[in-house]
Amino acid sequence: MWTPWWKPSRPFSAINLVGTGPRACPLEIIMKNQKSIVENPKPKISIVIPVFNEAASLSDLILRCLTTCNRMDRMFEIILVDDGSTDGSRDMITAAADQYPGVIIGLLLNRNYGQHSAIMAGFAQTKGDIIVTLDADLQNPPEEIIKLVQKAEEGFDVVGSVRVPRRDTFFRRAASHLVNKVVQMSTGVTMHDYGCMLRAYRRHIVSAMLQCGERSTFIPVLANSFARHTAEVDVQHAERSAGDSKYSIWKLINLQFDLLTSMTTFPLRLLNVMGGVISAFGVGFGLFLFLMRLIYGAEWAAAGVFTLFAILFIFIGAQFLAMGLLGEYIGRIYSDVRARPRYFIERVVGDADPHSGPSVCPDTDPPKM
Repeated sequence: MWTPWWKPSRPFSAINLVGTGPRACPLEIIMKNQKSIVENPKPKISIVIPVFNEAASLSDLILRCLTTCNRMDRMFEIILVDDGSTDGSRDMITAAADQYPGVIIGLLLNRNYGQHSAIMAGFAQTKGDIIVTLDADLQNPPEEIIKLVQKAEEGFDVVGSVRVPRRDTFFRRAASHLVNKVVQMSTGVTMHDYGCMLRAYRRHIVSAMLQCGERSTFIPVLANSFARHTAEVDVQHAERSAGDSKYSIWKLINLQFDLLTSMTTFPLRLLNVMGGVISAFGVGFGLFLFLMRLIYGAEWAAAGVFTLFAILFIFIGAQFLAMGLLGEYIGRIYSDVRARPRYFIERVVGDADPHSGPSVCPDTDPPKM
């Protein structure tokens, strides 16, 4: 019977990661089939989880991920990326990574960079052939990872997930539906839930994404731009059991702007079309006013002065809207030209071989230390 090569520095239960009640289980039993990262330098499955102030659910998250990965009976690693947490999540990640090096790896970013930047940091650390991303709020059950891995092994480059039934507010469901339709029209890839981060990617897709230099990106859309074969699976969706959503209304709006401007220049082309239509309308309206002045005299034209002001204000508003959209694209160019790193990794904990990551994927840059 195989025995873990590491010796826990302190009981994992000190941070309440063994669970309580009927679900409680010693983690030594959960990990009995996981071989040493030294003996197996390239795990088959990599799980990347961005974490931002999720201390309330982190214990259950780690336990359920370990249990699920152990059931798959294959090599795996769980990469927890702390995105500048201030609630104790960082200490919990460090403790878990110290006790199970090579199995749980903690990437500690020096501040909050956002969900997608944190995931890209995790991607650069992965060594697996199939990489799965998962949110830390437990709304997407870790047990669904098995479905995505099985689907990916059928030969699909990207496997998305569709939350059924979705446990979100009507506003978020309506906004998500609209975004999904826009993305489908822009990319030509039909997927029904781009907002769900429970997704699986093949190694070559992750390698391609890591070579992209843009600073503001939307990972599901970026991945589909490189994928040849995609698929979707239905997954369960639960209500958030602890903590609060990290996406406010303003952050959701910013995310939609990033999504729109990162995948297509269609809005710029639409501005040209709108400009042509408005110009034609202006010429036609000018001719109409000229004819009415000839027919009814100058008094009629004077009476329509407020209508002209109203139309003028509409045109001015359209111009400001167009300038704002142009500003979004120019701002993206400005950010990319500066070429600043997407993130800065303050410390990596739990990596049994910190230099092995880039060697298994020569197409990618090593993680920034």
